[in-house]
Amino acid sequence: QVQLVESGGGLVAPGGSLRLSCAASGFAFSTYRISWYRQTPGKEREFVAGISHGDGSTNYADSVKGRFTISRDNSKNTALLQMNSLKLEDTAVYYCNAVRRLGGTGAQNDYWGQGTQVTVSS
Repeated sequence: QVQLVESGGGLVAPGGSLRLSCAASGFAFSTYRISWYRQTPGKEREFVAGISHGDGSTNYADSVKGRFTISRDNSKNTALLQMNSLKLEDTAVYYCNAVRRLGGTGAQNDYWGQGTQVTVSS
C-alpha cells in the first residue's frame, strides 16, 4: 500500500518557523523525486519546492526561495520542508508529492499525501 503522510502543520505567527514532514511507505522512496505543493480554497495547487533522487538537487518557487529548505533522508523514507520567516500568504494546505518516470512506456507513478494545514496569523 502506497502511503505519503504529511505532518507538522499548525498555527504560527508571522516571522515564525515551522517544519513539515512527509513519511513515505509502500514504494521505492529513494528513486522518486519529492516535491511540496500548497493550495488555498478557490485557487490552483502551486509548486513550492522539489528535490531530486540521486544527487538531491533542489528547486524552489520564487515566493519561498531563501526562506524554505527542502531535504530528504532516504534511509528513513522521509522528506522535510523547513519554513522560516513565514508570511501571511504562506497560509495553505501543504501536500507532499512523489513522482517517478517508468522506463519504456512513458508512464509515471505519481503519489500524493492528504495534506497538512499551515496557518500564519497574528
